[in-house]
Amino acid sequence: MTRALDAQSLIETIRERLTSVVAIRHETLEPMLVALLAQGHVLIEGIPGIGKTLLARTLARCVAGSFNRVQFTNDLMPTDIVGSMVWRPGAEKFSFVRGPLFANIVLTDEINRTSPRTLSCLLEAMENGKVTVEGKTIELADPFMVLATRNPIEFHGTFPVPEAALDRFLVRVELEYPSAEKELSLYMGEKPERSLEALEPVIDLDQLRSLIAAVDEVEVSEPVAQYCFRFVEATRQHEEVALGASPRAALNWLRAGRAMALMQGREYVLPDDLKAMAQAVLTHRIFLKGGGEASTMLNELLGSVPVEL
Repeated sequence: MTRALDAQSLIETIRERLTSVVAIRHETLEPMLVALLAQGHVLIEGIPGIGKTLLARTLARCVAGSFNRVQFTNDLMPTDIVGSMVWRPGAEKFSFVRGPLFANIVLTDEINRTSPRTLSCLLEAMENGKVTVEGKTIELADPFMVLATRNPIEFHGTFPVPEAALDRFLVRVELEYPSAEKELSLYMGEKPERSLEALEPVIDLDQLRSLIAAVDEVEVSEPVAQYCFRFVEATRQHEEVALGASPRAALNWLRAGRAMALMQGREYVLPDDLKAMAQAVLTHRIFLKGGGEASTMLNELLGSVPVEL
């Protein structure tokens, strides 16, 4: 229990310091912190110019991690993000020059603007935590977290993001405009960059790795697992659903629930932990027959699927 309470205290401090720099809603921030502990990746939907880069940089600073940003474009090649072998005349040999994926937190802007080949390379890195260059496997940073953005409005010059790609993201969140008060303060000269430069890390990477390991030790009881099963089964049987939640979606949901429990100072998962993460984890993994989002259907199931403890 002491370990869980320590995790709760550290996450609360990260939350406070992050919000001192970035204006972000609780509903958006909590899934991102869950993904940080669960060693998952985040899909951020929002228009350009609302602080996504600042958010990612601030999160990296809070955990004393390295940060890189990649702007995805139509002509971006896999070597542009992974790196490539370069001939060194003085040494008379090739050496590997690392690309921007080699950081603890990587912001990939507008992933739907890149080619399927480059996107596939990113997905391999996200799935395996490693990349393959000239037949050799190279480990990425540990921990490694991708924050990928997608503009939900603009479609010119974009590629569709396949369902298998969406499934690689533990959570999906929406980043909205700042509050009127925060936006006005920016117009009046507030400098978030200065706040970021003055920000002290809350934990180091070794501590973060310990928190990630602690997530695996959070207990999922049989009644909680049964609730998870009944819920995902209900998504598959719903009349509006073309593709319900898969077993992998359920496992991701349970891992997010474990991280949420740890953030609350507990070493066991409650159904409320799963309910709190249902929208962020499952919405982008369920597809309706008529298109559109599954958020309304999920809310319906959250109210109707019984909890039997």
